[in-house]
Amino acid sequence: MSLRRADVLERESVYRADLLAGQRALVSGGGSGIGQGIALLLAELGADLVICGRRPEPLEETRELIESTTERRCVIDTMNIRDPEAVDVLFDHARAELGGVDLLVNNAGGQFPAHALDISDKGWRAVVDNNLNGTWTMMQRAARIWRDDQRSGAIVNIIAPLRGMYGLAHTVASRAGVASLSRNVAVEWAPLGIRVNCILPGSIATRGHEVYAPEIRQQMARAHPLGRNGAVQDIAEAVVYLAATSGDFITGEVLHVDGGQQVHGTFWQAGRPEGWQED
Repeated sequence: MSLRRADVLERESVYRADLLAGQRALVSGGGSGIGQGIALLLAELGADLVICGRRPEPLEETRELIESTTERRCVIDTMNIRDPEAVDVLFDHARAELGGVDLLVNNAGGQFPAHALDISDKGWRAVVDNNLNGTWTMMQRAARIWRDDQRSGAIVNIIAPLRGMYGLAHTVASRAGVASLSRNVAVEWAPLGIRVNCILPGSIATRGHEVYAPEIRQQMARAHPLGRNGAVQDIAEAVVYLAATSGDFITGEVLHVDGGQQVHGTFWQAGRPEGWQED
């Protein structure tokens, strides 16, 4: 069965349908989950898309959904953001197909739950290379193009909680690096008209959540004061807020879209610390 809009976005957008008309967006990790929802909403609001990821099948699924439900173009590029040469080819592809990019959404990332003492050297470097170094390369290449073309642009980075998360030391370190990096280049690139912001989601209910047992998903929901997991659309609409003219005076910001999770509770991805007592 073909993917339906309702499988990705659960409600109509609060934004007008032509808000992003004429815009061109590049979304990494656009084949599934949050990235897929971001790409679909941007297209619904008038943007043409380039989406990238490591596997062609999810990207093709997203393209079919976008082109069957909107009138926008969706170009796919199978690549790995860890490879700087592949990133250069990606931006060349975007220029050839769409004439360039106005908005970059860095959503691609990856991790695995493991106790900090058990993370291998290879595993640590793989996560940091993907989440931090890959995001950096994407940001720098976009900014270089905007500088050389004397154009403005916007970057939105999807990151992860910046507090202690048991079992996710590599993710917290790499995403904290992205947050600090974003604040730094927001200052450096502001004279170029380039805005750089981050979105920090809480636990978001995606199809990927289905790999967790029901009791684990319930624990995720209870970690939010609002008592539920977020929706993909919650993150997608926050991206639009930062990318559109509504965000013209916002840069260097980390926007929490997490149901209050940063001020309440936690969730242990790799088991609980020894001696932990549940309240």
